[in-house]
Amino acid sequence: MVIGSGGREHAICDAFSRSGRLTKLFCAPGNGGIGQVAECVDISADDIASLAAFAEKEAVDLTFVGGEGPLALGVVNEFESRGLRIIGVSQDAARLESSKAFAKAFMSRHGIPTAKYFTSHSPAEAIETLKAGHFGAETEPVVVKADGLAAGKGVVVAEDRGKAIDACNELASLVGADAAEKIVLEEFLDGKEVSLIMFADGTDFALMPPVRDHKRIGEGDTGPNTGGMGTVTDANLLTVAQLQSIIKDTIEPTLNGCIDDGFPFRGILFLGLMMTEGGAKVLEYNVRFGDPETQSIMVRLETDLVAICEAMLDGRLREMEIVWRDGNSACVVLAAEGYPQKPRTGDPIEGLDEATAVPNVTIFHAGTKALEHAADARASSSAGFVRHQSSFATAGGRVLGVTATGQTLDEALAAAYRAVGYISWNGMQYRRDIGK
Repeated sequence: MVIGSGGREHAICDAFSRSGRLTKLFCAPGNGGIGQVAECVDISADDIASLAAFAEKEAVDLTFVGGEGPLALGVVNEFESRGLRIIGVSQDAARLESSKAFAKAFMSRHGIPTAKYFTSHSPAEAIETLKAGHFGAETEPVVVKADGLAAGKGVVVAEDRGKAIDACNELASLVGADAAEKIVLEEFLDGKEVSLIMFADGTDFALMPPVRDHKRIGEGDTGPNTGGMGTVTDANLLTVAQLQSIIKDTIEPTLNGCIDDGFPFRGILFLGLMMTEGGAKVLEYNVRFGDPETQSIMVRLETDLVAICEAMLDGRLREMEIVWRDGNSACVVLAAEGYPQKPRTGDPIEGLDEATAVPNVTIFHAGTKALEHAADARASSSAGFVRHQSSFATAGGRVLGVTATGQTLDEALAAAYRAVGYISWNGMQYRRDIGK
């Protein structure tokens, strides 16, 4: 069973569906497109007790947690207390993502390179810190972060002190009062962003291909931050020397720090890195797969995901040889009108059949629903049910992740954008500069 309902979960379900050991695949709650490869279960991802009860009732052998919300609520602790096998971190380890202040203190305590920061307990305190000049001159940029979970929208890169003060005042209205109860101020880091994600079994780790996300809504990295508008995997994102330095200075101290602090990290560790002139610095930890990073990563996975999960649970990652398809990949996110503020939903999606037929392209559904007239157009499969793929409407802000592989990044991008050209709905928006 996969827990979640977005494009990330569709990509995870798709990877599980390729396993020769799979007999049944559930997704709770899933979405319209996930219903093509899994049986969707009407249980909220945050309803921990009901998820565990369902896993017991259906004798689910393995559960995989997609998003950060259930992890922060302790879904892994609940499942393990019932003897159920689950991939994800404990509630204590989840604080590395659920609290920016906790994560920054952890990095400071364990000597992990990151931006200078200050944690405030109110907007007024944050504003006083800014006025005191702790983050440079009035004209210098400052990063303002909500402490709590904010679906990728809790970070404001303010161009100057005045805009940083405005961000402090507006953050609660953007992400909610709970997420913005504390505010973390950080120095602005100049460089290129790279995401590095890995499987971890509490002691050892196995790296995935490095990936770059495009967060801003507008081309040329303009406009507000989103959950992610597109990603690429490319070995050239990191040199061998840079990778070795990240392992030594960041990954190993992080995993050892988790052990020292009493919450060994077993699950998916995501490092958001800024490659500065002084080396890699951690922008953020995530304790799960990214979205849409997962889409461009999982299309390149050749090793059985079930086998990887079992190695993680049994502490045998060191023994695993995880094979990735050669070349590159790209994911272009198609979003609804109004995203990331108030997306419009309910618009029929056209052109999915033609887009899916483009060679080397896979389309992952993030915010879709199956239209009622297609409810009976089902064909059985070993993993659940398959719906006719053209019969969907928009049901969220980020709607589809058009994902492609290629021997080069240019080939992958060309295939993805060719497929995008077939898809349409009223108000569809996307970036045309992913990977540039």
